Amino acid sequence: MQTALFFLVTICTITCTLGDVNLSSCLTSNGVSNFTALSTSSDSDYHRLLYVSMQNQIFTRPKYPRPSMIILPQSKEELAASVVCSNRGLWTIRLRSGGHSYEGLSYVADTPFVVIDLMNLNRISIDLESKTAWVESGATLGEIYCAISEASDTLGFSGGYCPTVGSGGHISGGGFGMMSRKYGLAADNVIDALIVDANGAVLDRSSMGEDVFWAIRGGGGGVWGAIYAWKLQLLPVPKQVTVFKLMKNFDNIEEASKMLHKWQVVAPALEDDFTLSVLAGADTNGIWFSFLGLYLGPKELAISSVDQNFPELNLVMEDCKEMSWVESFAHLAGLNSVEEMNNRFLKYDDRAFKTKVDFVKEPIPLEGIKGALTMLTKELRGFMAFNGQGGLMSRISSDSTPFPHRKGTLMMMEYIVAWDRDEDAKSYEFIGWLHGFYNYMGQFLPSDPRIAYVNHVDLDLGRLDWTNSTIASNAIEIARTWGEKYFLSNYERLVRAKTLIDPKNVFHHPQSIPPMPQDDLRPNGIWRTEEMFFLE
Repeated sequence: MQTALFFLVTICTITCTLGDVNLSSCLTSNGVSNFTALSTSSDSDYHRLLYVSMQNQIFTRPKYPRPSMIILPQSKEELAASVVCSNRGLWTIRLRSGGHSYEGLSYVADTPFVVIDLMNLNRISIDLESKTAWVESGATLGEIYCAISEASDTLGFSGGYCPTVGSGGHISGGGFGMMSRKYGLAADNVIDALIVDANGAVLDRSSMGEDVFWAIRGGGGGVWGAIYAWKLQLLPVPKQVTVFKLMKNFDNIEEASKMLHKWQVVAPALEDDFTLSVLAGADTNGIWFSFLGLYLGPKELAISSVDQNFPELNLVMEDCKEMSWVESFAHLAGLNSVEEMNNRFLKYDDRAFKTKVDFVKEPIPLEGIKGALTMLTKELRGFMAFNGQGGLMSRISSDSTPFPHRKGTLMMMEYIVAWDRDEDAKSYEFIGWLHGFYNYMGQFLPSDPRIAYVNHVDLDLGRLDWTNSTIASNAIEIARTWGEKYFLSNYERLVRAKTLIDPKNVFHHPQSIPPMPQDDLRPNGIWRTEEMFFLE
């Protein structure tokens, strides 16, 4: 599984020195040899490495800051050294697992920074006896699914179906997917973890403590430390599942609105084995819907369920395919083979985009849906994604992990607008349309607070300027603005966990959880000196 990428070490001077620490020298003297420094050549290893995992193409534009160095650790010892050297040199640290941060928080910063890219930390070890797996945090979802399927045809894992998403960030933010109604989020199925803290200590569940272990499973990525590995509880799946992708086209908005209005009531109430999502957009011919279905059983039962609950879909045998669980995820991702899921560098879209998210507790009224679809016909670059909840998600307590959107939540709605590079001059116009769409939908949703999802991070909700030292005493209240939208009442516990694991706020970004202003907090059990990584 190891995908070792080696780049020539560029000996750097000014760009790799902050304070009294030369980062290149520090890394080399502590056994880290795989790194590359900022280069002015657009055809350099540096730029190829920087761009290869940028999923939102807006951040490839020259106006965005670039890291002074990209470091690729290949072991937990090298990861610890990378963290310690960067911290000693006062560099802002960005941790990149798969590069799917919608706001570029894994590879952009406003202060001198380095990217610690985890792509070479992608080893996966499966124990069939205990039905568990240790996965390094640089492993993508596709790599994890392939490894599980090679070991067993009756075990799977609950995560997203985009194969290039890195497990480090996905699980750190919760991890919603097509089996969440059956088994919960990815984070709900993590039973241990290894994290490197700001001092280079490698901590497991026992040594990090239950508060921190709780926080890292849904409290957001890049905040607590550098996740080295997750221990996953694998989940039973049938040898054959049913999957379908069904397109529906409408030239009549009234008919389209009625179908979507019905879907939002049906999807959360289906049996746990059935997930039915829908994408909605418009083209020059009218409204289109793309229904994505996964049923953990034979297609006869899937069709029977649809006939009983949603006959408007008119699902027939020819629409459904029976295949293995891992094949179904490849199919949903639009791939031709399971083997393609191992390619972490797949590019689905070369466009820039902006997204916003809502969670829905009461059905959107028919007129509200009609208005939303009408707005989509005015901007063909925009579309919506609807993911039904219910099932097990509604039976897990809201404080089981930091992700609180459980009981009573019908669905998650995502609004997206995407554009090509040659349309950048109109990007503010496109984003303005998205803001207008979001504002329109707000009238149908609770606003105290209007809730959001940290894995669909949205800097429109606010940000902290960590270069402004005067905010330190008020950072917790500033961050509450978005923290309670993402985490509701779990926000306060996250602040306490942050104070335990990273009191000096080494791991931060514009929407990270701030610690309490207590510089010297060092509880017993948090720092294990025998595991500290000492610099030479």
